[in-house]
Amino acid sequence: MLFHTMVGSNDIERSKRFYDTVLGTLGAGEGTRNIADSGHTRLIYNNGSGTNFIVSQPINDEPASIANGSTVAFSCDSPEQVKQLHDTAVAAGGTSIEAPPGPRETASMGTIELAYFRDPDGNKLCGIHFPA
Repeated sequence: MLFHTMVGSNDIERSKRFYDTVLGTLGAGEGTRNIADSGHTRLIYNNGSGTNFIVSQPINDEPASIANGSTVAFSCDSPEQVKQLHDTAVAAGGTSIEAPPGPRETASMGTIELAYFRDPDGNKLCGIHFPA
């Protein structure tokens, strides 16, 4: 259903270092640079199935800001990968937020593994694993 998810960045080089490292834990390759018609730089990460994650300089030339209530969740293959994604993000300059990585009991989905963190620009990200 989704083609891409995009977050803004005030420092595209810092974002490239962060996301190349963090998304590498999920098997994503290095971000591809794309220069928009406006001249602004975007980084495109593709998971091989047609879904893209994009980091962009805002094309309105205003500072990038975080969206209140928004979270970008990355699907992980295992509970261990959830923790690895989180720990890699923190080591690469991100910030751990909310509860520590681990299982969460939900009424509708049973036990799921979650880890929440923010990128260096403050965008809220999550690693998530649903048991089979």
